[in-house]
Amino acid sequence: MSDSIGSSLAAIEELRREIDEIDRRLLDLLNQRARRVVEIGRIKSGCGLPLYQPDRERKVFEGVEAANPGPLSNRAIRRLFERILDESRSAERRVMEPPEGAWPEGGGRGER
Repeated sequence: MSDSIGSSLAAIEELRREIDEIDRRLLDLLNQRARRVVEIGRIKSGCGLPLYQPDRERKVFEGVEAANPGPLSNRAIRRLFERILDESRSAERRVMEPPEGAWPEGGGRGER
């Protein structure tokens, strides 16, 4: 293997290590976001507010597209955030609409 190929492969491995670290940071941030979403769901549930709020989602899309410096296109950012918002609604739904027969958090049988 030539020195050029060897240094290129080393550069690729370093970049992949950096990507792995970024992925872990993204995971942490997504879970931080989800914890806020769950709390919002609890508040909405207590106030009788609806799960789906299209105006808020539109504002999220507009905000991330306006802040996007690239290289990902706004179309790509929108698709990513559509998925994030879909999963967020699912997490929020779980606290707003517990499954039939489910005990409220902390209210299971045998707990005192």
